[in-house]
Amino acid sequence: MEVKEDYLKKLIKPRSDLFIEMEQYAKNHHVPIMQLSGMESLIHLLSLQKPRSILELGTAIGYSSMRIASKLENTSIVTIERDKEKVEVANKFIERANLQKRIQVIEGDALEVSDDLFQNMHFDAIFIDAAKGQYKKFFEKYAPLLNDGGVIYCDNLLLNGLSELPMTEVPRRKRTMVRNQHQFTEWLLNHPDYDTAFLPVGDGMLISIKR
Repeated sequence: MEVKEDYLKKLIKPRSDLFIEMEQYAKNHHVPIMQLSGMESLIHLLSLQKPRSILELGTAIGYSSMRIASKLENTSIVTIERDKEKVEVANKFIERANLQKRIQVIEGDALEVSDDLFQNMHFDAIFIDAAKGQYKKFFEKYAPLLNDGGVIYCDNLLLNGLSELPMTEVPRRKRTMVRNQHQFTEWLLNHPDYDTAFLPVGDGMLISIKR
């Protein structure tokens, strides 16, 4: 039986007024942010892992990184966003939450950002929530920055239900994205260097622990 997102919301602890404001902003401006059930699951997984450093691909308005930083008080986050307007909005929200010392926003396309920016930097966790259909490229570019025993979290594997449809029912303009995501999922589940599991929370999440 399918569990409705509205019901799951009732089971989630209340968020701060600022986070509720951000959720409404995202809704009003059509900015995709994590579903609440997925966000809560990610926060709990990270609370168990206790990473000191996180790299996030796909800042949007800063919602995920702020939720994580608010829960994990000893964690620093570097997050990348290519949309200039979203970067400006994210930085304003981050400053309002007084998290600017622990969250650094880099403006740029995550696939084009110079590797020099990350010289001598390594992360305990990497969170991929950027351009759908490009996850394999993101993974290959940034996985070398992951510490041994670190974890890579990938969100949106279900693509709002598109991944579950027969390809003939997927809109033509989105078929390449869906195929790429299918191929990435299969590739990662069989990757010899990572122990990967799929969690059916939010919009679907892959959790990959570096062996």
